[in-house]
Amino acid sequence: MRTQLELFCIALGYFTRIPVPGWVAWAPERLTHAARWLPLVGWVVGGAGAASLLLFAQFLPASLAVILSMAVTIRLTGAFHEDGFADSCDGLGGGWDKAQILAIMKDSRIGSYGAIGLVLMLLAKAAALIELASASPAAAAIALFVAHALSRLAATAVLHALPYARSDDGSKAAAVVRRLGRNDLAIAAACGLLPALVLLAPLPALAALSLAALLTVWLARLCLRRLGGHTGDLLGAVQQVTELACYVGIVTTTLSPALR
Repeated sequence: MRTQLELFCIALGYFTRIPVPGWVAWAPERLTHAARWLPLVGWVVGGAGAASLLLFAQFLPASLAVILSMAVTIRLTGAFHEDGFADSCDGLGGGWDKAQILAIMKDSRIGSYGAIGLVLMLLAKAAALIELASASPAAAAIALFVAHALSRLAATAVLHALPYARSDDGSKAAAVVRRLGRNDLAIAAACGLLPALVLLAPLPALAALSLAALLTVWLARLCLRRLGGHTGDLLGAVQQVTELACYVGIVTTTLSPALR
């Protein structure tokens, strides 16, 4: 139990800016096993976003409550995944071959593709959550919690399925490049799927899971074709895209008159 708690704290400290206890023994090689708890980190981030949304909705319009709750989640993660998504947009949009794509993604400056992609991503997520929150703040809070867990499972699945694309070790993800073991993957799957299966009605759960799975497969194939594997930035992009996919699936099946 102590070992698993340490691994969870390692994942929490690496993927968020939440302080972890000083007694947690850090070692780069432990990060691969800690990746099993990435969807559970999504519970923490999504739970904070859900709680803040419900709190803000008590005295603010739905749109402001959603935007502020998103700001809370971004603050907790330090925009870790949003940064990866923006870099991926720049690299895949502006690069012609593997070397050029990787060089662009490693550049700390944001380009046109990254800026446009990030703005559109944040707007799309906000619009979907505002639609839900306008009808029911509780439904939007559940969607936040579910999507943060499920989208991190998607990133974990790509991490497991694909090799690491970089040959250097200068990336943030260099410490977590090995595939997960069966136990690691089973724990990640349980943590990622449980919120959707427990908190959502069958149809929204099916829609969120299906869209997230389809986009995960599509993004994995894109990574394999363009780069021969994944990078930390691409894993961030997978998290962002599948998070949005969850919101779209939930909104479509919850608010569409034809599906009620």
